[in-house]
Amino acid sequence: MKIVVAMDSFKGTIPACEACRIIAEVIAEFLPDAQLSIKPMADGGEGTARAMLKSARGRWVPATVTGPLPEMSVAAGFAWFDSTRTALVEMASASGLQLLSPDQYNPMKTTTYGTGQLIKASLEYNPRKVLLAVGGSATVDGGIGAAAALGWKFLDNKGMQVPPGGEGLAQISAIAKPALPSPAAVEVICDVTNPLCGNEGAARVYGPQKGATPQMVDALEAGLANLAAVVRTQLNCEIEGIAGGGAAGGLAAGAVAFMNATLVSGIKTIINFTNLEAELADADWVITGEGRFDRQSLYGKVVSGIAEIAARFNTAAVVIAGQVDLSQAEYQRAGILAAIACKPENMSLDKALGNSRSLLRSAAERLVKQYLV
Repeated sequence: MKIVVAMDSFKGTIPACEACRIIAEVIAEFLPDAQLSIKPMADGGEGTARAMLKSARGRWVPATVTGPLPEMSVAAGFAWFDSTRTALVEMASASGLQLLSPDQYNPMKTTTYGTGQLIKASLEYNPRKVLLAVGGSATVDGGIGAAAALGWKFLDNKGMQVPPGGEGLAQISAIAKPALPSPAAVEVICDVTNPLCGNEGAARVYGPQKGATPQMVDALEAGLANLAAVVRTQLNCEIEGIAGGGAAGGLAAGAVAFMNATLVSGIKTIINFTNLEAELADADWVITGEGRFDRQSLYGKVVSGIAEIAARFNTAAVVIAGQVDLSQAEYQRAGILAAIACKPENMSLDKALGNSRSLLRSAAERLVKQYLV
């Protein structure tokens, strides 16, 4: 029997690699002769780089860069995969909200400069491709911080460089290109469809999550619209209406303008990158899951991407999740045979989070006894 374990992280509690390891240990106890394949998964958010290092056999390249606030310095890095000459930069490691305390949240000040420094550092390896995972950002700067680290200049009407962060966006009147363009193809891993501006844009949807007051949201919206106008006029590039351009506070749109990037599906890119499809082609079972299995899981997320491939190969797909918020009929229509919740119904969420690893092990034992033995 071949079993593929391809878990996403349980956000804030169990990384994808550890979730896979716990489940694999349980399977090995009950089915010592089973052929196990471990493929930690991610969707482009926090933890993507670490998961891909395990799944695709890369190495971590450390780098100290500017943090989300200009005065911060953080120990970050990027994943490097020599076989494909690909760098994977996870912006959360340099410009992520998790690097700040709540009293530091301020998208008028936070910057993507450190993310740009990581991209620049990765270019020293002469990559064929740079994958940019943009989940978990603390920023709404339209990507001008990252671009500045790559040599772009954003000038006000007096020819002075604008301040970093969202507050500089409204002051941009001219953009100066770097001497040399980026030598690598950049792909932004992005599964949201929010545009840069408007009611569904970066400022109005994501700004409040990053500490923006209503007044800040209006200022950021005006600033992003100004950035889009200057880019349109001076670079002949339209970024305001790009589906997904609002991801990471507009970094996705900025990457299109300043890095000639393309936006790609997160889970499809990661499935291809980890060669998961080949693993599922001859597998009997695949076990996947995440912290909360709900309707969002069925649209462009790790679970839905894996279920789609499993169905093509008649591989039985089961889910283990912290919580299951779908009916059996709903998840079976999506090609999931079974879904097992780690959290008992009578247990508080706080207690479940505090016992997440033991609950995951118990859920894995139930799955094995009920379906695999």
